[in-house]
Amino acid sequence: MSGLAAHLVREYFSASNLLEAVWKTLYSHTAAANIILPHAEKVLKAEKQSQTVGSQLWLVCFSPRIGSILSCTEGPLGAYPIFIFTPIPFNELVGKDLDTSLSILCHALLPVVGRQRVFSFFLLCDRSQKPSSDTRGSCIAKGFLQAQHVTLHESSRTSQNTAVDLRRASLKDIDRVAILCRDFSATSYPFILSPSRAWQEAIMLTKERNIWVLEITVEEGEPDIASIVAVTRKSKLIVAITKGFGLMLVRHVCEELLVNNERVVLYVGKDNGAMNVYHRIGFYGLGTDQTPPPDGIEPWLEVGFDPVHASLGHW
Repeated sequence: MSGLAAHLVREYFSASNLLEAVWKTLYSHTAAANIILPHAEKVLKAEKQSQTVGSQLWLVCFSPRIGSILSCTEGPLGAYPIFIFTPIPFNELVGKDLDTSLSILCHALLPVVGRQRVFSFFLLCDRSQKPSSDTRGSCIAKGFLQAQHVTLHESSRTSQNTAVDLRRASLKDIDRVAILCRDFSATSYPFILSPSRAWQEAIMLTKERNIWVLEITVEEGEPDIASIVAVTRKSKLIVAITKGFGLMLVRHVCEELLVNNERVVLYVGKDNGAMNVYHRIGFYGLGTDQTPPPDGIEPWLEVGFDPVHASLGHW
């Protein structure tokens, strides 16, 4: 039996229709499945409440057990990249296993959604995989933070005349948070938010209590928000930082999150200077660790396609 013939792909257009085996697989790998599981849970909850959920698609590849799960979904601000998760441990993967699975999933996906929908792929990769000439690719480091890994607070470098407030954003912060959301997106070309889209994102993150701010007041001046941190993918005991900068604020948010969660996870480009900030806080797996990383640290790859031929979504 050929590699392709040994695989079966099933389509699911509703989270309510996902097999129990699919949910079990996702819940058994909550950290690795963080790119798919939290959104699937949100959609399932919305479906149970008869709410509109938009266009959602999951492809599950069986061989005969679940070998990979692909999500082609959308959220409040637009379509998400194509996310691909596999429960197979990274050290057991070989290039041909990934290639076969990807080929099967792509053949199943494109007739359903069309090429224009596929603006970006985000997937686990082996070290031999490289983007082709017609794509742009970014190597992504995955970092974990656990309670015992949080470093102690460093002494504040602010002066006696400067007050610092670390807190969740409130509605009065919307305008400033929107500006920082747009500034942050400017570092992630081509996913640059327009002012109106940044304002939408700021509203959503604030209302859902998923964004923190660092507010600084100098002497008798007006307070100003200097940095933000957003957490948007949350599942049982695992949360992901999806937007954020500023050592003091990121550390504060991590410590707050780890009160009720086992791990904080994030993905950051290997050429991104923020890696050093995350490493100082205590994240493992970012390429600067001197000790062996914990299980679950793998290399990821984001592959984007020419925006001329694809409709950009929100990432």
